[in-house]
Amino acid sequence: MSGIGHNRGPGLTEGTGWRLHCWQKARADLLPHLPLEVLRLRVRRAQELGLDYRTYASVRAATGHDVVAFLFSSNALRVLAQRPALPQDRAAKLAALLNCGRLALAQAPLTPQGLLAAAPALIDAAHAAPAALGSFAQTRDGLRAALGRLPGDTVLLVGDTALEQDWCVAGRLAGYLPADRYFGQG
Repeated sequence: MSGIGHNRGPGLTEGTGWRLHCWQKARADLLPHLPLEVLRLRVRRAQELGLDYRTYASVRAATGHDVVAFLFSSNALRVLAQRPALPQDRAAKLAALLNCGRLALAQAPLTPQGLLAAAPALIDAAHAAPAALGSFAQTRDGLRAALGRLPGDTVLLVGDTALEQDWCVAGRLAGYLPADRYFGQG
């Protein structure tokens, strides 16, 4: 016997094949059918950014915008106050980036000037990273200062710690990419 709110349709255990077909068709109808040339342009753009296409497409789908800049933490770049030099693999990846901004956040005790000196001509601008125990508002304001006039949802953060991942929410950034995933293991 059906109860209140029952639509007199088939039970959840009946017709699973048909229900699966309906869900798959509805999902396929929602996904955009991009022209081949648009797909080629997006694959090329993902290569310019040093991203795999799946990551690039997911950022575009989530934000509706292209990635116009990267925001690297000094941890992700492996530049420390005790060893202020950019490792060769990181330098090569930054040098290969095309048509996008390269911003960086220096974790204390490293200074923004020290970070810029470690990667001359590879980083467009460096700022002090938000304080580890700072408030949400302080973190937000620090990230906004680092981004300048760039909209947050066009900037992809490459970081190395869980604390840095939390910056995405405060800065309304396009997303977070672990350093090992972006630069490769090592």
